[in-house]
Amino acid sequence: MLPYAAYLRVYEPLSAFPDSERHNWDAYAASPHRPRRAGALRAEQVESVRRLLGVPPLPAPAQESGNAYLRRVDDVLYVCPWQSRLRSWLAFSRFRGSTPVKLMDRFVPKAIAEQTADDFDRFKRDGGSEALRTNILTSTWHVPTPWLVLFDGAERWLVLDGAPPRPGTPKADAGHEQAGSPSSPTAAPPTSPTRTLIYVTSMAQARRRVARSLNVIRRHVGEVPTTADVEEVGRWLEEFHPHSLVELDYGGLVHLMDDDTLRTDQSVAELAAALTGLDTGQEELAFAMYQRVILRWKSIQVLESAN
Repeated sequence: MLPYAAYLRVYEPLSAFPDSERHNWDAYAASPHRPRRAGALRAEQVESVRRLLGVPPLPAPAQESGNAYLRRVDDVLYVCPWQSRLRSWLAFSRFRGSTPVKLMDRFVPKAIAEQTADDFDRFKRDGGSEALRTNILTSTWHVPTPWLVLFDGAERWLVLDGAPPRPGTPKADAGHEQAGSPSSPTAAPPTSPTRTLIYVTSMAQARRRVARSLNVIRRHVGEVPTTADVEEVGRWLEEFHPHSLVELDYGGLVHLMDDDTLRTDQSVAELAAALTGLDTGQEELAFAMYQRVILRWKSIQVLESAN
């Protein structure tokens, strides 16, 4: 769990879970002691830092987290489990696979690394491929372009230090108490006093937008790396209940941007305009909008290597 990361989350309706889990999540939602949205990312980060700075460091928790992100819309509870242990295992596997052995030993003692890998292998054997499904994708230092195609600019919710947006801010940014209505079932801004930028949509809308994006890209550009990346996100979405909610959370990335930068960040709308321009023969518009998105996120990514 890194401080400068964005998250793509899927919240499944309570009815999608097995009976035993359904009972647990229902009780969890009613608990006054569970982490609230405003402090959830911080709580995850603190827990992760404590493990990694311990002696010896622990790449993954000993037990799976019992926490989750929750949304309630029209009396329906939606649950996105943290899955801290699974996500840590997956991240550690990627890190170990891309790091030379001699360097790896400097980060994690060999015995601990091997034990972590053995525990993960045992988990995979016992649970199969279904056990590896994670409700949360993480991206450090940027929001991947394929994530942006899942949303619409009107689904954007911005909160700046818990205060109402300044005049001129898009109307969709004006709320900061979680709400929902039959006419807009995903209009649920974050209950958070901190700077937050999120998008929320229905699973059906997200899947339709993936299909449309792939259709436009294939017809006008062909099979390029972006095509495969959007396909991968689409396959991930297919693993979940069709009545789920999908959320893009800028997470810790908001701390790399000042208020004016956040107000003017319209990456989702700009990418949608690029796709529309591509589909309607407005190539200059498509190129300009796409470049605006790419250059914005490149300017953020370079901060990773800044002193």
